[in-house]
Amino acid sequence: MIVTFYGAAREVTGSMHLISANKDHILLDCGMFQGRRKESEMKNRIFPIDPKMITNTVLSHAHIDHSGRLPLLTAGGFNGRIVSTRTTADACEYLLMDAAKIQESDASYLNYKTLRSHLYKIQERNPKGMTHREKAEIQKILKKDRHELNVETIGNLMAEYNLKTVEPLFTSMEAQKSLSFFDGYPYETPVTIGKGMTVTFFDAGHILGSAMCLIRFRENGKTFTVCYTGDIGRFNRPILKDPTLNFPEEDRNIDLMIMESTYGARHHENVDDLKDRMKASINETLDKGGSVLIPAFAYGRTQDVIYVLHELYDEGKVPRIPIYVDSPLASRLTKVFAEHPEVYDRETHQTFLERGKNPFMFPELQYTETVEESMNIMKETRPHIVISSSGMCEAGRILHHLRWKIHNPKNTILIVGYMAEHTLGRRIVDLGWDYEQSGRSGAAPELSILGKTYPLNARVVKLGGFSAHADQDEMTRFLKKGNLRVKRIAVVHGEEDQALKFADYLNDSGFKASVPQRGESIRLS
Repeated sequence: MIVTFYGAAREVTGSMHLISANKDHILLDCGMFQGRRKESEMKNRIFPIDPKMITNTVLSHAHIDHSGRLPLLTAGGFNGRIVSTRTTADACEYLLMDAAKIQESDASYLNYKTLRSHLYKIQERNPKGMTHREKAEIQKILKKDRHELNVETIGNLMAEYNLKTVEPLFTSMEAQKSLSFFDGYPYETPVTIGKGMTVTFFDAGHILGSAMCLIRFRENGKTFTVCYTGDIGRFNRPILKDPTLNFPEEDRNIDLMIMESTYGARHHENVDDLKDRMKASINETLDKGGSVLIPAFAYGRTQDVIYVLHELYDEGKVPRIPIYVDSPLASRLTKVFAEHPEVYDRETHQTFLERGKNPFMFPELQYTETVEESMNIMKETRPHIVISSSGMCEAGRILHHLRWKIHNPKNTILIVGYMAEHTLGRRIVDLGWDYEQSGRSGAAPELSILGKTYPLNARVVKLGGFSAHADQDEMTRFLKKGNLRVKRIAVVHGEEDQALKFADYLNDSGFKASVPQRGESIRLS
């Protein structure tokens, strides 16, 4: 039996690992790389395994860095099944379609910019530049209306002028096709995925439907068990149950654990302090007459933030200003939460459901759908809160809200999630921190957003308590308080320094741990 690590090896995004045994090849996750555009583009387009040789795919959870290349897999000739929890299958119906639309939209916008610049250049007659009227005439050709691009005309003109066209990583049609490959199953139910091979899902407590995947198989008369943790959640968080600690006796002996390390060498703020810190950040911003912008993953983090805001409003701890969830995807995914109350923790049932209240609905909360609604929010002058995706500020409506709010020192950008290296979100966090440490002296740092440069005058506040990933203490609790007997650990899904430090920590704590390189294999015999 061989395990090969093809993604999220000494990095965070792009989760993908392959188990090969008994002539079966089982893919664990098929995630998208996120970060520098050109580097991520290359990694995502070059598929490291022939999709035709994969027997089945096991998906730990729905986040795009774990599921985002599934449309490429199914478009490439994969003929197996994508096995996940039922909730993850439901969520992917929205997440993968949204990812395709973002891919198509980004490609269309970049092609529009390329063509517009080319047309400006060839039609510019005045050395002082084109007039507004001349530019408007070109815009009229390239757009159907103020917000919608004329994609067909842009494509034809790009070809006519022999301009290089940006293609989406995958299309909506390819995403739709991938959804037909899903099979959703309940937790703690063994599912056959290969010859003499089963997978059983246990609650990982990371996002709704997230799972630790226990894979048992026999090869050459010997039984092996591999535990793929996916992303491990935190203990005592709102909404979700804690990560599983008690496993059935037949699943307890783990030959290899493939374990995440996102926060392997870090320690989170206490979850209990979360509400107080959010309250303080909101009230400080409102005292200045500003607004709060919260970049958040549409699935999981947005619902966590809404839950806490609902509690703060009910307790009268912050003024009841408008809250806009400006993410059509988040609106749809919140329905998935509503459809699966069986996975909520006891506290959520007591605080909301047993009192006949919906955690994700209250009078000041508005979910937006249209681009026009989004544009109106950007022009809103009254103090308000905006929750928008993407969580790492790499795409989506959050970019437009940043353009409108990032330059104003009255506003606050509230960071509630992990920002991977080389993402705009990470640059906002790092530059914002450095600027605060300097006493905000001198010119504000500048950031490029959608091809234009903006000063980072808004205050940047990071709330680590919202993280959906276990930190070092919580991962230690999972290993030591849980009843698994682990022979060996492969540390993945962490920036290299975090993964290496966590492996050292595990080795010092009596475990046998290593950090594989991308493409490296481990053999169990």
